[in-house]
Amino acid sequence: MATVLHINSSVRHTGSLSRQLGAEFIAKWQQAHPSDTIVTRDLAANPVPHLTEQLIGAFFTPPEQRNADQAHTIKLSDTLVDELLAADTIVLGAPMYNFSVTSGLKAWIDHIARVGRTFSYGANGPQGLVTGKKVYVVIASGGVYSEGPAAGYDHLTTYLRAALGFLGMTDVTFIVAEGVSRGEEAAAAAIAKGRSEIDAILV
Repeated sequence: MATVLHINSSVRHTGSLSRQLGAEFIAKWQQAHPSDTIVTRDLAANPVPHLTEQLIGAFFTPPEQRNADQAHTIKLSDTLVDELLAADTIVLGAPMYNFSVTSGLKAWIDHIARVGRTFSYGANGPQGLVTGKKVYVVIASGGVYSEGPAAGYDHLTTYLRAALGFLGMTDVTFIVAEGVSRGEEAAAAAIAKGRSEIDAILV
């Protein structure tokens, strides 16, 4: 039995294609792996706060030296890191907002990027500690950024690949539904393409 961590980062609960395709991915995963445990975190319904000076201070204070306020402040971050480390597979719903990830997903990454827990520094530089995980990223975007004149605006896949890879998660597959704002036919084609990519993985 394995654990799947499913994260939704779209601020929309209605009409979100990343949520729709992510839910379909999870449903098919459960059909293929009925004994697996699914842990869901919704970053819109339960937002992760952005970093503060107090939280940064708690990050860099050894646990046994933290005061009561620091211990309280870091509690959520510890929970998010524990969820990540306990998962065998991570499914990220990541719509493109202004050419990159949502602020909620960025905040989540800020909370899980923890020196000593998810990465460390050694003689050869930084080393990711979150290894042995498979990551699937479900992306939805209004335009087309995988190729063509707007490719240089894609700071979503490049950022996620770098940020996740820094933490040790290098086995990342992107499931992309793009160009959904180009009319009904384009949206339908994008959804169909996303579903075919899911089927290729799980069917």
